[in-house]
Amino acid sequence: MEIIYANLVSPIVLCFALGMVATWIRSDLEVPPAIYQALSLYLLLAIGLKGGAAVSQSSIAELAGPVLVTLLLGLLTPLSAFFLMRRVGRLGVTDAAAVAAHYGSVSAVTFLAALEASRAAGLAAEGYLSALVAVLEVPGIFVGLVLARRKAAPASKAAAGSLGEAVHEVLTGRSILLLVGGLVIGTVCGAEKVEQVAPFFIAPFKGVLCLFLLELGIVAARRMRDLRQAGWRLLALGCVLPVLHGILGVAGGLIAGMEPGGAAVLGAMVGSASYIAAPAAVRIALPEASPGIYLTLSLGVTFPFNLTVGIPLFLAASRWLSNFL
Repeated sequence: MEIIYANLVSPIVLCFALGMVATWIRSDLEVPPAIYQALSLYLLLAIGLKGGAAVSQSSIAELAGPVLVTLLLGLLTPLSAFFLMRRVGRLGVTDAAAVAAHYGSVSAVTFLAALEASRAAGLAAEGYLSALVAVLEVPGIFVGLVLARRKAAPASKAAAGSLGEAVHEVLTGRSILLLVGGLVIGTVCGAEKVEQVAPFFIAPFKGVLCLFLLELGIVAARRMRDLRQAGWRLLALGCVLPVLHGILGVAGGLIAGMEPGGAAVLGAMVGSASYIAAPAAVRIALPEASPGIYLTLSLGVTFPFNLTVGIPLFLAASRWLSNFL
């Protein structure tokens, strides 16, 4: 309970809650779209820069294990999400694959919230974790889209084209471009030169994150209106999948030699669901998939669940499992 309370009583989570409350009481509070876009660009580039600076100070041997584990988890989680959405959630192939793409990818904001929670809990976390966000972003989306094409009727040239277009959208979209670009810049420049832009990209980071979470709270509250249409099975899976995937991520991180704090953050990353890169790809490759399902689950259910329950759970699980692994 102490970990849960410490995670809830933080500016980041409370700003998210404020956005939700503003929607529920029908306030006119809103973040202009242009500002929201600017905030997301800032956060993604800052994550990449900080991760690159940390990578420049890490050896290949130190990175090899965590990167390999992250790739494996990025391939496994969309498969488990697809299976459960088909068998338990009773979704069709297309909708199940769309959901799988979201749960196989990663939420950068959940990563940031978990990182702050681990620091508040006094658990050390590796600096290169930002690099793992970039590693985890793509594989799950690709697997989800391939599942839709392989399980559905034989793909036509148009379908194959849309799949290729979606993959291109993921690889060249702003989230991957800024994460990977910032990672490369930070790695090439090193921590010392990245320090030159720290007053802009490092010092104001948490404040910008609070504004971003305020907008996400508004959006999530609006998405919760669609919960009635999702059905109790899907709502339950929206809470079960992050726990299942997150515990796997924690165990994988510890096996790869990560610190308990870093393993907990990896668990939160693996247990999260994308709502930036994945929706863009799914919208192109699977236009027949229902946004009311995959966006409601990823942003309306799993995201707030991880902020309130998932992250404290992964921190506690990491502490406990570190005694055995």
